[in-house]
Amino acid sequence: MLKYEGYTGYVEYDDEAKLFHGEVLDTKDVITFQGRSVDEIEKAFRESIEDYLDFCAQRNEKPDRPFSGKFVIRMSPKLHHRIYIKSIKEGKSINKWVIDTLEKAN
Repeated sequence: MLKYEGYTGYVEYDDEAKLFHGEVLDTKDVITFQGRSVDEIEKAFRESIEDYLDFCAQRNEKPDRPFSGKFVIRMSPKLHHRIYIKSIKEGKSINKWVIDTLEKAN
């Protein structure tokens, strides 16, 4: 994974084309990049992010950053109840219990 300006790039190698190609994961907008070497793909990734940020600035738009910190999940009422009971037993809100559980799993 590549990181730049808070964005993450995912890279794959196409052995037929002898080319690395990648996509930025942290946005709903489509940002891609490619290169033939590690140095080229890293440079292309940074340039793609810079181009995207410049494009947004020219249009007076905020760059897409889809991670607001809110995470909505659907589950069965039975599971919801079990999580609620566990969180109460640990003296936590459901939100705090879920965050703590996810952090432990990561």
